[in-house]
Amino acid sequence: MSWIISLVISFAVCAIVTPLLIPFLKKLKFGQMILEDGPTWHAKKQGTPTMGGLGFIFAIAVASLIVSRSAQTLFVVIIGTLFGAVGFVDDYIKVVKKRNKGFSAKAKFICQTVVAFGAAIYMFLVNSHAVKIPFVAGEFNFGILYIPFVMFVMLATVNSVNLTDGVDGLASGVSAACGLFFLVAAIKLGYGGVAVAVAATIGGVLGFLIYNFFPAKVFMGDTGSLYLGGILSAAAVMMGLEFSLIIAGFVFLFETLSVIIQVTSFKMTGKRVFKMSPLHHHFEMCGWKETKIVGVFTLVTLILAAICYIGLK
Repeated sequence: MSWIISLVISFAVCAIVTPLLIPFLKKLKFGQMILEDGPTWHAKKQGTPTMGGLGFIFAIAVASLIVSRSAQTLFVVIIGTLFGAVGFVDDYIKVVKKRNKGFSAKAKFICQTVVAFGAAIYMFLVNSHAVKIPFVAGEFNFGILYIPFVMFVMLATVNSVNLTDGVDGLASGVSAACGLFFLVAAIKLGYGGVAVAVAATIGGVLGFLIYNFFPAKVFMGDTGSLYLGGILSAAAVMMGLEFSLIIAGFVFLFETLSVIIQVTSFKMTGKRVFKMSPLHHHFEMCGWKETKIVGVFTLVTLILAAICYIGLK
């Protein structure tokens, strides 16, 4: 039951550290800059401290390393931290250099690709290159194609979680719900080190959610969202559950698809499918309160997580 200890420690550390971090971020003037193309009422969030993801990153690292230093735990935490570092640089440029878009999309993607490539190479050397197929007692061996496959899964996940972080508490709630599947999967499949890291992630995110729930006192920033995407994708890759990640993380996936659909439709027909993208903004424009969006999206993720668990063979 080491994962329980990990979860409790991470929750406690994050719940204690975050309120100490918020005034520090305010003092450094690390306030969120609101995109002009988002909902107009989001303008009131201008100046809310960002980069709060540093709180749960610290908590997760402390809890994980206290409980376990296995290769599994270290892989998940390190990959998450490296992606979080990319997000930190992006946030720093936004809040210090006052460039709302952060550093260039090309530079950001290159940095993410380097991290994903390193993770893929490591897993190629230590893994069987086999990926479990949900609801089927079998695996698919990618061979050398395992490397680009893992890279795609990681890049898609971290950027999808990043897109989801647009409503108070949304990325936190959905990540915790998605992480729950990987926790029970790790326990069932015997990945104790992964269980410790994921349990710490759930605890840290829940501790952060106390201050990130509407109305948010702090945002996680790209620092936190890229970190969470890295943790979830690393856990999935370590256990060969990449296809399950598509199901459990469908909310993340559809947030990205909504942007792709919106852009494609507008370019081809001049019409928009959604009132605004990503998807959570569409529901905001439909009159949904942020708390309702978080509740519904998290509940959907919990249902999908349960379906994924049933599909474990």
